[in-house]
Amino acid sequence: ITEGLSAAFTITSFLSIYSLTLITMRVLALLALYVAGASAFVTGGTSFVGKPVYNMEPTAVQAPRSGSSSLQMMRHRKGFKKLGKPADQRKALLRALTTEVIRHGRIKTTLVRAKAVRKHVDHMIELGKRGDLHARRQALGWMYDKQLVHSLFEAAPERYADREGGYTRVLRTVARQGDNAKMAIIELV
Repeated sequence: ITEGLSAAFTITSFLSIYSLTLITMRVLALLALYVAGASAFVTGGTSFVGKPVYNMEPTAVQAPRSGSSSLQMMRHRKGFKKLGKPADQRKALLRALTTEVIRHGRIKTTLVRAKAVRKHVDHMIELGKRGDLHARRQALGWMYDKQLVHSLFEAAPERYADREGGYTRVLRTVARQGDNAKMAIIELV
């Protein structure tokens, strides 16, 4: 009986030592992976041979870098800004902003909206310069105020006769207080 117990004890102790060894090896492998992964993010000891983008010295053409990263993807095949709205709301917003820019001559809005509405305001002024019936109907279909369209078609040909485009100017202003959004003033030239 004692021989059987001692044999069972040695088998049990062997299995527990074997499982401890496996656990220890797994922990060591995990630590090695963790150290190797963490060392990949250290800026001094990488195997990268070229110059990193954020450490390049500014040349005469480049402006000096600010504190934040300005690395952005290219916007290939992206036709326009979506402004965070569905298509019908975006169209209504652009129509309203176009009407207000032409009515008041200058409005304050976010920078992205100002850049998006600039195209439509320039198009309405081009239609006003053309002055034919089809152009008037197109402008009436876009702008919300019929009287404003008539006054635009009266004033645009002489006001912008010598200008072939670029009827609006976008001026950046200070950021909005509540959410720090970039603000701009869009105005007629």
